[in-house]
Amino acid sequence: DAKLNGANLRSANLTDAKLNGANLRSAYLTGANLHSANLTDAKLNGANLRSANLTDAKLNGANLRSAYLTGANLHSANLTDAKLNGANLRSANLTDANLNGANLRRANLRSANLEGARIGGADLSGAELGDVDLTDAFWCNTVLPDGMNSNDDPLLPRIDRDTATELGIDRGAAL
Repeated sequence: DAKLNGANLRSANLTDAKLNGANLRSAYLTGANLHSANLTDAKLNGANLRSANLTDAKLNGANLRSAYLTGANLHSANLTDAKLNGANLRSANLTDANLNGANLRRANLRSANLEGARIGGADLSGAELGDVDLTDAFWCNTVLPDGMNSNDDPLLPRIDRDTATELGIDRGAAL
């Protein structure tokens, strides 16, 4: 396992990199290209991944606690069972991403695009979802920001703006 904690990898080209299990705690990866990188079970807590390209990256089981992912491109990324609690994903592109089982407690997802994302079994307790796009997102047994389980609301698949606001979800342009 690579030990790159605190490394400055700004704008690095890490396309297809094999970094599964790597220690990248507090690494500086702003603008890095991690397209199709394997970061399974990697330790990225506190890492700065602002505007990084993580399209098709494998981040299943990765620790991204308190990571800074503002404006990151995570299109079609696999974040199954990832730890994203307290992460800043403001304006991130998570279209078609797999977030099944992810821990997103207290994560900032304001203005993020989760169109077509799979968030089944994820925990969004206390997450900020203002202006998030959830068009065609799939959730089943998901803990919503207010602690309610998505399965407990039969209207959720056809959620209206008023109900979304009550649940702490702003679907913005998705409605």
